Amino acid sequence: MYQPPHRPPSSPPLHHPVPQHPIPPMRSPPPVQQPQSLNSNPYIPQPGASGYGEGAGGAGQGRYGNLFNDTTAQVGLQVGRNAMLAGQEYVEQNFGKYFSVSMPTLKSYFNVSNSYVSRKLCLVLFPWRHKPWARQTKRSEVSGTIEGYRDPRDDINAPDMYIPVMAFTTYILLSSILAGIHGVFHPEILGYIASMAFAIVIFEILGLKLGCYLLSISNESQLLDLVAYSGYKFIGVILTMIAGSVMPGVLFKYIVFLYTFAANAFFLLRSLKYVVLPESTVNAATSMTTTQRQRQRRIQFLFMYSFLCQFVLMWLLIKS
Repeated sequence: MYQPPHRPPSSPPLHHPVPQHPIPPMRSPPPVQQPQSLNSNPYIPQPGASGYGEGAGGAGQGRYGNLFNDTTAQVGLQVGRNAMLAGQEYVEQNFGKYFSVSMPTLKSYFNVSNSYVSRKLCLVLFPWRHKPWARQTKRSEVSGTIEGYRDPRDDINAPDMYIPVMAFTTYILLSSILAGIHGVFHPEILGYIASMAFAIVIFEILGLKLGCYLLSISNESQLLDLVAYSGYKFIGVILTMIAGSVMPGVLFKYIVFLYTFAANAFFLLRSLKYVVLPESTVNAATSMTTTQRQRQRRIQFLFMYSFLCQFVLMWLLIKS
């Protein structure tokens, strides 16, 4: 008996489900935040930021821009300015008469040339036949009146600061080198030598100022002149130290010391004459007697400083 082929049962038709609730709209995911750069500063207002950007510029300016427009702030600034000017005026009135040194005046002491330096060194070491010793004055081109003394570049008799400063520095370095040659150098020796030399110069200047005060000696640029003249002794001290290190024994060293001391003393005796012994224009009889007494005292003071004081100070510098 014929049987038909077996067929699988047919599946029922597919039916898509009908949603019972409305489907919400799809939204894109939030953007990934980039890491903050290292150069950005969270405390610096960024453009477009709330409160500090362009939209809030008026509020920021209103908060800080009117600081210097405030009446109270202006009064405070004016009071501070007046206090500073009053303090400056007080210092000039009370201390300017003791330390009346201006920057243009100080610069003139360093206005030197190579020719001046070489001639000045020869003058300090060989002053015996030098003439004249009077300083040259400069006059105004308009009125012809005297405006002071010429700079060292134009006058060999003018004191300068360049040679004393260089000699002071050379003395410190040379003392350290000689200490190293003799095997006794240590780092503290630089400070010791510099302090000793500086103390000697300060003591000398204070003694000069005291003597000038007691003898009623006044000069427009007296302080700077005395500082400059007190530094020329280091030239003789340096030569004496070199002579003692080059030649064996102490005889040659003492000969050089005595010569440089005598040359420095004679140089100071003639150079300081215009400071210690200014020309007197008084012609009255009574005033002339007083001036003559003062002149004798000033001559004695000048001799004591040029010979006795310089001998002691140069000896201390060599032994230190």
